[in-house]
Amino acid sequence: MTDIQKSYVLHIAIIAALAASFFVLPDYHVGVLARVMVLAVYAIGYNMLFGYTGLLSLGHALFFSAGMYGFALAVNHGGVPTGLALLLGALAAFVTSLVIGFLALRTKEVAFMIVTLMFAQAGYLTVLYFGAVTRGDEGFVLSSAQRTLVGIDLSGEATRFWAALILFSLCLLGTAALIKSRLGRAMIAVRENEERARMLGYDTHRLKLIAILVSGTLSGIGGAAYALLFGYVGATFATVQYSIFPLLWVLLGGAGTTIGPLIGVLFMFYLIDLSSSVTDAYMLIAGLALVLLCLFAPQGLVGEIRRRGLKWLP
Repeated sequence: MTDIQKSYVLHIAIIAALAASFFVLPDYHVGVLARVMVLAVYAIGYNMLFGYTGLLSLGHALFFSAGMYGFALAVNHGGVPTGLALLLGALAAFVTSLVIGFLALRTKEVAFMIVTLMFAQAGYLTVLYFGAVTRGDEGFVLSSAQRTLVGIDLSGEATRFWAALILFSLCLLGTAALIKSRLGRAMIAVRENEERARMLGYDTHRLKLIAILVSGTLSGIGGAAYALLFGYVGATFATVQYSIFPLLWVLLGGAGTTIGPLIGVLFMFYLIDLSSSVTDAYMLIAGLALVLLCLFAPQGLVGEIRRRGLKWLP
């Protein structure tokens, strides 16, 4: 098989393994996997910008929360049908990423990081300022009726899992196809050497803007799906913490790899879950593990495996 064929076989195998886990794992772990898959969609979005285009953002919580609140406010206050509300959530993230892209791309490198962080903090403060509508830090819970899509109640464990799997599968395969396309290769060229890409005739500014749009929209879809499947919306998801999480997930799993975001989210989630059952200082254990991983596997788990032998890993 060619490397591309091996790549798609691996993707299908991962999706099949996730599907099979529903039938063999205890209910607790099935619930964990549903949450992991939704957050992996968020990480996939972040990876499109950081891993494949080389732009380090510290403000992706703005896109995640834009999708989340775009969906939840439409359902909760506007009485909009769930399917249409999901589209509105994705649209809110797209428009937000378009505006932020035009403004933030006037800067580079460290300045870009700071500007994205400032925009995200402004988004968080906006959520708090309009607390009468957003309920601020307290947040609000969506009812089962508001979480029904095409007649299917997504508040149940089983339907939640399969919905999360379908969404994750579409995003995984879609981004894999995008990276193999001419557009994806051009984005990678910008990451590797922006000046050389510009000399070859590529409009690097346009490519970076497209990367922000794709990344922000995917992140917003993850936020809208999180609100839909888990039924809670709060200002916590707009904090700096939720901008740092996808960076950690992508670094752990492997930046610039299609399956790295899933591996990173899964590793981090279970690392914190297991260490918290042993000690109250679970963040110390998680931090130590992260330091060791960065020292001995700087390219992430998947990236390190690819570097050490399996060159075809996507």
